[in-house]
Amino acid sequence: MINILLIEDEPKVVAFIKKGLEAHRYHVTVAYDGATGRTMALQQDFDLIILDVILPHYNGLEVCSYIRHFKRDLPILMLTALGTLGDKVRGFENGADDYLTKPFHFEELLMRIKALSRRNTMTSPAAVYHADDLEMDCYRRAIVRNGREIMLTVKEFTLLEVLLVNKNRVLSRTEIAEAVWGIDFNRGTNLIDVYINYLRSKVDKGFSKQLIHTVIGVGYVLKD
Repeated sequence: MINILLIEDEPKVVAFIKKGLEAHRYHVTVAYDGATGRTMALQQDFDLIILDVILPHYNGLEVCSYIRHFKRDLPILMLTALGTLGDKVRGFENGADDYLTKPFHFEELLMRIKALSRRNTMTSPAAVYHADDLEMDCYRRAIVRNGREIMLTVKEFTLLEVLLVNKNRVLSRTEIAEAVWGIDFNRGTNLIDVYINYLRSKVDKGFSKQLIHTVIGVGYVLKD
């Protein structure tokens, strides 16, 4: 049985999610504020966290960042009424794995939980990858290019890992979205392009050879 921590302060939303998930054989534990939620997340074992952004004591972004510092591989689904691209980017920058805006259909919540549960099929933890003068050590979560250490956010790290695992193979935006975020994003969003640009600014900027390339009309590829 999948054990889920729901951090949400709206009683009606809590009741709706808890009843629905328990009907599908998920076990749901509830925290009604950010302080309680982050404490429970660290002291107990959960398979997934559903996290609201607007919370008492600590907001969801603060809670997400705090949890991610200690538990890098724990899936976090951010659930909030704040749905602009900037809101989503801030969520991912603070360590969220997925972002679902309110109001939502329960079936979509279920789909995203299932996707997060089977994520990372395109990556291989505790491996070391190379491309030209770039090295990624997934066990130590260290990235070095030509002797220079590169610091990445959680999502940038996962994106780079997906590109390295599939080195020299063109990946579509759909493939990248499924591998990095666990679900196919709306084709109207440019979130993937935004993160590719973030990654390029850290991995390629200042180096004579560019590793990350755009394939117009298809997607992206990391080439040796």
